[in-house]
Amino acid sequence: MISDDEMKDDPAHIRRIISWCLEISEKVQKNSSKNTGISEIIIHISSLCPENQPSFITEIYNLSDIVKVHLHYKEKTETFGTGIPVTIAIGKSGREEISDAIRSMVDDKIRPEDLTNEVLEQYLTFSHTPDCVIKTGGAHLVDFLIWQSVYSELFFLDLNWEKIRKTDLIRAFRDFQSRNRRFGA
Repeated sequence: MISDDEMKDDPAHIRRIISWCLEISEKVQKNSSKNTGISEIIIHISSLCPENQPSFITEIYNLSDIVKVHLHYKEKTETFGTGIPVTIAIGKSGREEISDAIRSMVDDKIRPEDLTNEVLEQYLTFSHTPDCVIKTGGAHLVDFLIWQSVYSELFFLDLNWEKIRKTDLIRAFRDFQSRNRRFGA
């Protein structure tokens, strides 16, 4: 997770992280008979003041020269660029996403007896189910994609986001590849 303050210090770091992911994915695909590269990158940027436009928004728009960006900010969603999809969500937490979904279901008069996991998932902002979540800054969880990541593999780094090196990402991806996924079983 990236916080506003960290992005102000080095907004170009998000580009480096994405570039490293692309390089790692390319190498993995070259060295593997399976298509095991990275198919999508999701980045959550927390924001203490989501009503203010972040100072690093221009840097996010500039990512369109290397990837296809799906930007979720406030109540709007934009897509720009081409290449591997990168979803960047600014400020929206998992709790907000689920609360918004419930409010929308009430507005649409979904009856309680018709509520299923599948119905709720149709109302969520993000339809992603990440295979691996890399959490920076220690061993605590954030609630972004809390519903969607229930069966994700978690990898914790004791580094803050701005301190991540390419080596750290390689270590996270190698760890993920060595895991035996059980999907809650």
